[in-house]
Order: sequence, then structure tokens, then C-alpha cells
Amino acid sequence: MATVLAVHRSSRHDFSKFPEATVKLVAGLGVEGDAHAGVTVQHRSRVARDPSLPNLRQVHLLHAELFEELRGAGFTVRPGDLGENFTTHGVALLALPAGTLLHLGRDAVVEITGLRNPCSQIDRFQQGLMAAVLDRDSSGQLIRKAGVMGVVLAGGDVGAGDVIRIALPPQPHRSLVPV
Repeated sequence: MATVLAVHRSSRHDFSKFPEATVKLVAGLGVEGDAHAGVTVQHRSRVARDPSLPNLRQVHLLHAELFEELRGAGFTVRPGDLGENFTTHGVALLALPAGTLLHLGRDAVVEITGLRNPCSQIDRFQQGLMAAVLDRDSSGQLIRKAGVMGVVLAGGDVGAGDVIRIALPPQPHRSLVPV
């Protein structure tokens, strides 16, 4: 069963986010009280380029299974450390197509917009971690493993232990690309 393992937020543009019992999702904005919530881009590098662009990165979801993989490579990473709002368990986030709807808890709905493109801040957190969250497939294509980004379609409170229901978009499916 797909579940929310942990929820996080930070009112500052910190790399890591802090654990919360619950967070409130606000439609069209993101996590209430989080620095990355907003209608337009909130990530500093994106604001510097064009602050009027829509915020396709209102929320960040990361699969807990990545932490197990990273532990095997000698890293210590816990929920919230990589800046995610939601740590999930039991859902292959990276395999979902763009436009997938994730129903979190009773009321909240997040539409997956694309992949998180890991940046150099990851290596500042732990040296070598950037390479560990990137891989290559058999054809040499880059695989980004640092989670997915989304926008909030319907608000609601979400907490650890909440069930995640997945609704795939109509065919043809579009692969996730960095946003």
C-alpha cells in the first residue's frame, strides 16, 4: 500500500525541511508556510531567471526507498534531509507519467509535473551525494532519482500514515522530465 511516511516544511529557503505531524496543502499554492509555496516560481535560481513563470514545483515528493539505496552506498539520509515535503513509501514515483494525480489523505490532490533536477546543494549536504542520486540507464540516458515535483489541485491536511491513491492520466502517457 502506498503511504505518506513523513511530511516536512520550512519557511526559509533551506536545503532540508523540518518534520511536522501534519501539513496543510493549499490548492494552487503548495504547502502552507513553506518557502516554495506560490503561484509563480519560488526557487531562487528560477526567480532570478524569470519570476513570472508558473510554479511547477509547489511540492516535492521523494520515495523512502531511495534512502535505503543511499545507505547501501554509505550515505546517511533521513526523511526531510533532501528538502522534500512528502516522503512516500510503496509508490514508484519516478515511474509515474507526468499528469498523474496523487490523492494524499482524505482531500488533498497533487498533480505530478516532473522530476526534481538535483543541484550542487546536494553535495554541500554530503560530499558525493549528487552522483549517488544520478544514474544512467542501459542506453546511457541520465536517470534523476531525487524525487518528483507537483502542483496542488485540491487542498487538505496530510500527515504521516496517510494513504496515497494514484490516478494515472489518459494515454498516451508522457514521461517525466525535469521541471
